Amino acid sequence: MVSRPGAPLERPDMRREILTHATRLFAAGGYEGTSLQQIADAVGIRKPSLLHHFASKEQLLQAVLDEVLARWNDTLPKLMLAATAGEGQFDAVTREIVSFFAEDLDRARLLIREALDRPDEMRERLRKHVRPVVVNLASTVGRGQARGQLHAGADPESYLFQTIILLVCGVTFSESFGPLMPRSSERGKPRERLHSELLRIAKSSLFLSPDAPGSFEGPTPKTGVEER
Repeated sequence: MVSRPGAPLERPDMRREILTHATRLFAAGGYEGTSLQQIADAVGIRKPSLLHHFASKEQLLQAVLDEVLARWNDTLPKLMLAATAGEGQFDAVTREIVSFFAEDLDRARLLIREALDRPDEMRERLRKHVRPVVVNLASTVGRGQARGQLHAGADPESYLFQTIILLVCGVTFSESFGPLMPRSSERGKPRERLHSELLRIAKSSLFLSPDAPGSFEGPTPKTGVEER
């Protein structure tokens, strides 16, 4: 990396650091409650250095939200392609959703905060990033209904809407509502139990029997998030 004599070297992962800290601060304080100076201080750089990567606070927020939704949007279609073999399709999708948000709770927190604080902007992002995925997933559910594996009365798109809300909110509030769960149990740690139950609820309301393709067996996959 070339720099002017006496100028500090910029860390090679600076953009990633900015996005990581911005995600955390926007999730905690919202758009209006978070300043570019706060983000720069958290990263350990000067504000002009931050503006070199992102020209405005609005542009930075857009980058944070687009990254969260785009990564999710990139993952689910790949899982759906793998699901054409039938077995394991439901677990693969729901496990990925839970893992994606559980490994960094600020992702889900930010989506919820934006949906409440700036609903018009959030609707547009969901149309762009998530709506195509939901349409494809609804088709997958419809094919399962045609094969007699899924509840015929389920409304595929409505079911997916409710399930996404359940998973995102369940992961988000698993920490702040943690006192409702005992700290120890033969069923496992609180967060593992909550995630496993999320999957069970989503599955049992769609599949006709536990023997149907994609039946959920075993504990919740590791998400990299430690119990507090």
